[in-house]
Amino acid sequence: MSSSVAVADTISKLISENAVMVFSKSYCPYCAKAKRILSQYTLKSYKIYELDQIADGDSYQESLHKLTGARSVPRVFIGGKCIGGGDDTEKLDKSGELKGLLEGAGAL
Repeated sequence: MSSSVAVADTISKLISENAVMVFSKSYCPYCAKAKRILSQYTLKSYKIYELDQIADGDSYQESLHKLTGARSVPRVFIGGKCIGGGDDTEKLDKSGELKGLLEGAGAL
């Protein structure tokens, strides 16, 4: 089991190194929605971390809860900022704001 500090450091590093960072669970329909929406774009710097497929996924989810105030997945980060989950990603896409966020983060 990783220490919470090490997990938080890893999360921070992943968020800072990737213009688009998604913390997900492979079986989650909201995660699938967010990933499907993001896959419509040709992203240059995009990483998905499946929390159900790593040994200390619960530690990551707890650390993301502390960081974002939400325990649910997915937690989608664009340009270092959490935009929320699957429904939030969908709303931003439908309003046209998602493309602007992706461009602003240098992801497109």
